[in-house]
Amino acid sequence: MGAWAAQTPMAVPINEVESAVPHYTLPEALTRQNGQRITSPQQWPRRRAELVSLFEEHVYGRIPAGLPRQPGWIVETRKDALGGKAIRQRIQIPLSKGPHPILLDLLVYRPAAATKPVPIFLGLNFDGNHTVTAETDIPLARGWVANRPRSGVTNHVANEGSRGSDAAAWPIERILERGYGLATAYYGDAEADFDGGWKQGLRGAAAAGGPEHRFQPGDWGAIATWSWALSRALDQLQLDPAVDGRKVAVLGHSRLGKTALWAGARDTRFALVIANESGEGGAALARRFFGETTLRINTSFPHWFNGRFKDYSHRVTDLPVDQHELVALVAPRPVYIASAEEDRWADPKGEYLSGWHASEVYRLLGKDGLPGPDYPALNVSVGESVGYHVRPGAHALTAVDWEFYLQFADRHLR
Repeated sequence: MGAWAAQTPMAVPINEVESAVPHYTLPEALTRQNGQRITSPQQWPRRRAELVSLFEEHVYGRIPAGLPRQPGWIVETRKDALGGKAIRQRIQIPLSKGPHPILLDLLVYRPAAATKPVPIFLGLNFDGNHTVTAETDIPLARGWVANRPRSGVTNHVANEGSRGSDAAAWPIERILERGYGLATAYYGDAEADFDGGWKQGLRGAAAAGGPEHRFQPGDWGAIATWSWALSRALDQLQLDPAVDGRKVAVLGHSRLGKTALWAGARDTRFALVIANESGEGGAALARRFFGETTLRINTSFPHWFNGRFKDYSHRVTDLPVDQHELVALVAPRPVYIASAEEDRWADPKGEYLSGWHASEVYRLLGKDGLPGPDYPALNVSVGESVGYHVRPGAHALTAVDWEFYLQFADRHLR
């Protein structure tokens, strides 16, 4: 469902019984809108451009032209972070123009022992950079954060009790030990995650009408905003000679898994894309009636997508795209999809089948995808350029998931 419960409880039909999934027909990833069948790698770029445009128009929204792409500035460098295991930098990246720009605080860790540029994982976090590590000198997130009873966060203000509260999802020392760097930023820096949060974020800064701005149906939503922030972080990482800018993997969990997929689909500089339990609006097939539905996600989180996506809440079969085509937009670059057995809301089988149906595009482009339509066993990683695993447990980003991601990155980024 996401990092916390849906904002609006509703009596919306939900199915979590596999035998009750009705028949559905997916749009064909290799057939253009005019009916032309794509049969060669040379024809794929036209279909790819068409799919990007369709997702912009009907799902995520179009990012406005003219947004700044300015380099950031290093706020701090520590060469003795994590007991000397890491070189740590804090970098502020302006996302908007003006004397008081929206700033993305990028936290970067690199192995201290590295003697050459390192590949790096880049992902947004849910509660602030101070939650991914117990280090006491990382500033608390500024602005709105989600309330978390387990760490004492109330009134949407970060506090010391939440420091290190999400460190299990970001095993920094293990990532460094494997020869990779890690870069992360709080997604709320770009836009606070509630309906109306745009007014204090990048969309508000870019809106011509200020807080009274009225978005058009095809305009960008929060997921597109967060994906734009990931691309600006990539800009910064590619300026760093200590980072191998050709080997940046973008990763996200839950709604930020949706964000990572859309960022990787739009920005082909990302060398590898990882979606951890991204569910509806991410890797899971929209037409497969299981778990969260288009109606439910649009009602609970109306700010994530563009206005036109709401038109399909009651008629998803009319949507001109489905999520296997989003996964296919990463091709021929490697993509990894992951599920959790108990996370039925995210439709694990629908996430797998999305990767399977996207695999025909990978095969067209000379890459191997998932081995077949049969759902794999627990804790077994399958696939080549399209990877997948399902682990026991609930909705979370865990050390087990990271081990699979590190193995996948070893195959494709080393």
